[in-house]
Amino acid sequence: MSHFHAVVWLDHNEAHIMHISPDDVEKSVVSPATPHRNLHRKRGSVSGSRQPEDQQYYHEVVEALNGATEILIVGPGQAKLELIKHIHSHDHAVSDKVVGVETVDHPSDSQLVAFARKYFVAKDRMLSQ
Repeated sequence: MSHFHAVVWLDHNEAHIMHISPDDVEKSVVSPATPHRNLHRKRGSVSGSRQPEDQQYYHEVVEALNGATEILIVGPGQAKLELIKHIHSHDHAVSDKVVGVETVDHPSDSQLVAFARKYFVAKDRMLSQ
């Protein structure tokens, strides 16, 4: 089945990807290969720099979005912005498919699908005017 829209909710521990059509939803979950690390600045470190983001995790999330024409990225923290940064740096073809980035806490899968459907309907209405 063809799915035009996709929504991804992610944090640093997992990503929930939903491919949405009017009458169907396909769900997948991507987790990083290594457990969540604290990405904040390390106190007492010489450089004071952050630990690098898990680029392989973001790459797997992008791969799970294959086939979607419009993508909505949501999540509670910085991971959604790091995914956007990864897409702009490494997956230029996906960059044009991202139609929105929103802050969303921790919804259930059905709440996430409902939020995405409402978002895409509103976006389509704005573009048709």
